[in-house]
This record gives sequence, structure tokens and C-alpha cells, in this order.
Amino acid sequence: MAASNYEYPRLQRPEIVAILAQFQIANVTEQELAKPNPDLVSELYTRVLFHLGILLEEDNEQLDFDALEHLENPDFHVESVRAVILFNRIKEVLADIECPGKFTFADLLAPDSHRTDIFLGALLNFFLYRDTKMNTVSESVNEFNALELQHEELESKMLHLKGEIAECNEAREREMPLVQEESAKVNELKQSIEALNKHQSSLRSTLKKLKDRTAEMDQKISNAEFTLVQNVQENANLRSKIAQSPDKVQRALEEKKLAREEARNAKSLARQAFHEKTALVEVFSKVYKKMSKHYKLMQDIQEQVNILWSVDFCPGICHND
Repeated sequence: MAASNYEYPRLQRPEIVAILAQFQIANVTEQELAKPNPDLVSELYTRVLFHLGILLEEDNEQLDFDALEHLENPDFHVESVRAVILFNRIKEVLADIECPGKFTFADLLAPDSHRTDIFLGALLNFFLYRDTKMNTVSESVNEFNALELQHEELESKMLHLKGEIAECNEAREREMPLVQEESAKVNELKQSIEALNKHQSSLRSTLKKLKDRTAEMDQKISNAEFTLVQNVQENANLRSKIAQSPDKVQRALEEKKLAREEARNAKSLARQAFHEKTALVEVFSKVYKKMSKHYKLMQDIQEQVNILWSVDFCPGICHND
């Protein structure tokens, strides 16, 4: 037994009675302690040692049996052996707590009130000291147990999380071929989109050239129509002059007819060119619309590829985290 940081304050008789009653060790009065008898004193010392955990009933009975079996007539020595055992235990405890008084066997057989107060007060004072320390230690133990329980819960949670991480890694390894396959498809789609973008750029350039050519042809058609109107006016003037100079008018008329025929041919050629231009514009408009739809489709495919790419690589990112 260790009495670390233990001091020995003297307890008065009222305090001894109060402590015995408070901790339900024994119910005694000051008058009984003022005139102690051997039975009362032995009973009080025994109860105090029981509460200190130094003397247990079953241990006491076993010790009695072990000590008595060496005697010829054990029945005559039961009380003596118990008294000796109790005396030795009291001496040991008082020595450990450094009680200033020396406990003797006479303090059990013929107790003195003053000495009984000293030794009983010393034991009770150590009991109070021990109870205070035990309460402090109990709080620390409870805190330690709570921390230990929390530690176990955290370890269990860590094991669970490690298991989930292992499962995620396994799932990632299983899905890696699929991810690589999808990555190859994404690269192919990117290449296709790049080729389509180039083709679309080429079509835009061709469409611009066609628009420029159409504007040029519109200008030619406008010029041909203006020439036709002039020829019609000149034809009307020639008709009015036919009566005055038939031969001259006839020649002029033939020239005008030839010029009109040429104008008609030019107009026919211009109209044919206009129709060809219109048909070509319609073809390129349809091509442009189709390419616009195709471009829009490629944008949708690009968005789906980006979404597929983010979804495929999201587990890997989570695993790394």
C-alpha cells in the first residue's frame, strides 16, 4: 500500500462518529467511543478494513481455516486467530500510512478511548483520502473509457472507410478497360468533329464564292434587261420610220431584228445562267442547311462526350480524394 502525498490530520471523536455514519460503516455514539470495549473496537476496525478493501470476508474465513488447521484444538483458538490476523492487518495499514502512534495488541484486548480515537481516526482519515483519490481516478478512468470507446469507433469507421476505398479501387480497376475504350471513342469523335469543322469552313468559303458569282450574274441580267428595253424602244422608232424610207428602213429593220435576235439570245443565255445560278444557290442552301444541322449534331455529340468523359473519370477523382 502506498500513501503518496498523504498527511495525517487528527480527527476528533464527533468527526469519527459522523464519518462512520456517513459512509454507513457503523452506527456508534460518542459515549460508546468514550468507553470502548474489545468487541466494539474489533468490529469497528474490521468494518473499516472491509471498506478500505484490505480485508474481505471470504479471505478472512480462508485465513482462519489455514491458520487453525495447524493447531491441535482449533475450536478453542478461532477468536484468537481472528484477533491476531486483525491485529496484523491494522498494524500493516497504520505503518503504511505512517501513523505516529504504535498499535499494540492491547489496543484490541483492552482498548483505551484516546488511543482508539487516534488509530480509528487515522484509518478513517486514510479512508477519506483514498475515497477522494478514487473519485478523481474514477473520473479519469471514465474519461479514458470514453476516449477508448471513441477510439474504437473511429478505428471501426476507418476500417469501414478503408473497405469502401478498396471496393472503389477494385471498381475502378474493373472499369478501366471501359474508360480506355470510351476515351478512344472520344478521341475518334474529336477527330471527326475537327474534320467536319474543316469541311464546314470549306463549304462556307464555297458558299461565299457562289454568292459573289450570283451577284455578278444579277448585274449581267440587269444589264441585259436594260439593253432589251433600249432595243424595244429603238424597234418602235424604226417601225415609225418604215413608211418614209422602206429600203432604208428594211435594212435598218433587218439590222434591228438581227440586234434583237442577238439581244434575245443574250437574254436567253442570261436567263439560263440565272436559272442555273438559282438552282446552284438552292443546292448550296440545302447543303448549308444540312451542314448546319450536322454541325448542331456535332455540338450535341461533343456535349455528350464531355458529359461521358466527366462521368467516366469522376470515380477516379473520388478515389484520389
